[in-house]
Amino acid sequence: MKSYDIIAIGSGSSMNILPAFLDRDPKFRAAVIDKDDPGGICLTRGCIPTKMLVYPAELVRTIGEAGKFGIDAPIKKVNFQKVMERMRAHVQPQIESIRKGLGSTPNIDYYNATAEFIEPYTLKVGKETIHSKFILLCLGSEAAVPPIPGLEKVKFLTSDTVLGLNKLPDSLIIIGGGYVAAEYGHFFSAMGSKVTIIGRNPRFLPNEEPEISAMAQKEMSKHMTILTGQETVEVQSGMLGKTAVIARDRTTGKTRSFSADQILVAAGRVPNTGILHPERSGIELDAKGWIKVNEFMETTQQGIWAFGDANGKFLFKHVANQESIVAYYNAVLKKRMPMEYHAVPHAVFCYPEIAGVGMTQAEAVKSLGEENVLIGYQKFEDTAKGMAMDAQGFVKVIVEAKSRKILGAHIIGPQASVLIQEIINLMYTQSGSILPLTKAMHIHPALSEVVERACGRFMPVSQYEHLQMHELGEVHQEHHHH
Repeated sequence: MKSYDIIAIGSGSSMNILPAFLDRDPKFRAAVIDKDDPGGICLTRGCIPTKMLVYPAELVRTIGEAGKFGIDAPIKKVNFQKVMERMRAHVQPQIESIRKGLGSTPNIDYYNATAEFIEPYTLKVGKETIHSKFILLCLGSEAAVPPIPGLEKVKFLTSDTVLGLNKLPDSLIIIGGGYVAAEYGHFFSAMGSKVTIIGRNPRFLPNEEPEISAMAQKEMSKHMTILTGQETVEVQSGMLGKTAVIARDRTTGKTRSFSADQILVAAGRVPNTGILHPERSGIELDAKGWIKVNEFMETTQQGIWAFGDANGKFLFKHVANQESIVAYYNAVLKKRMPMEYHAVPHAVFCYPEIAGVGMTQAEAVKSLGEENVLIGYQKFEDTAKGMAMDAQGFVKVIVEAKSRKILGAHIIGPQASVLIQEIINLMYTQSGSILPLTKAMHIHPALSEVVERACGRFMPVSQYEHLQMHELGEVHQEHHHH
């Protein structure tokens, strides 16, 4: 049996802090175990490769709108293979350099194998048995495959395998209506696939504000078919190598059949703790199978820490990075530093782009009472730069009425992920107040004015809802004119 000073399972966010351990003590012996390509989900099949894909898709959509500005720019051809190769050419060398680094560092043993606990602090990796009193569990998560009859009999893609495609599917069905479905739906439709999204929730992007979901669905439906409230009841191989998907409407009970060249299952992510058997090392899991941790990232077994997707809190790389720092402070520097989740931002890189931070309106009203919540709102098109860009979308900011403390913010429109940052930064100040933003001069006519304007006039929730009814009314009238 080999003994180590530290064992890291997973080579994603654990790599944020491992070098710091090795720098502190050159005699340190470390084992890094990863059954997949090294670098973690973000690099190998998550944020990095997908953003390399959605940017070309954004260009396709932008060029598609050039006609409005008097520019005739037809797209002659989209070279799908080149788009995919550019992504791989960026990601592959990074994976290889991590592999090389892990393999050639004298005090690291790198195991490209599956690990399982056999008893406390003891793991079986391949043919080896290894032991350490200090273990980092950075297992990540895996793509959920729902128990749909017939699914196991057909070929289907997940967010893990979709990056291996070299040929653009003529048609694609995406099962699921969340972030992954929105981003890949955007990507494949821009590349030229006929995309159908089948979501079981009554709303597309159900974690966003209802009015953001509605606008996203309306705008994205120009380029694909988006169905909500549909339960996928069966999948079967169809004619001519196609795959058929049968969906039942959850309100009417009617079933419909769809067929496509490829299907992508985008039904969220689930824990992959099953293979590891953490319970054999005294590590408790929650009801869903995520690893239980306290606010210091420590599991129920002393000396064993879990951060990133593995603890199931927020499956975002920026959260994993922050959690890894918290784990380091507590485990190594012995400073009691709790992890705070009060302003965890996220973005959906679809078209239009979406970003959010903090509470939703419903959460704010539930937690503080309607009379203590105010809402600021501004449409992109009602600012100078937004008008110049003919931009759809809006900014919505939720604050506490008396103190003007920021509770949350939600944006749909160009550069949403960039614009929201000035609000996020304020949420990390002592008071968390929106006032510095309202006092600060914003460049006129920059896009950031839309955020400034949203914070320039707060209204009661009832007034905001009235305004939204009016907006919806206008949208319906537009439809009648068509």
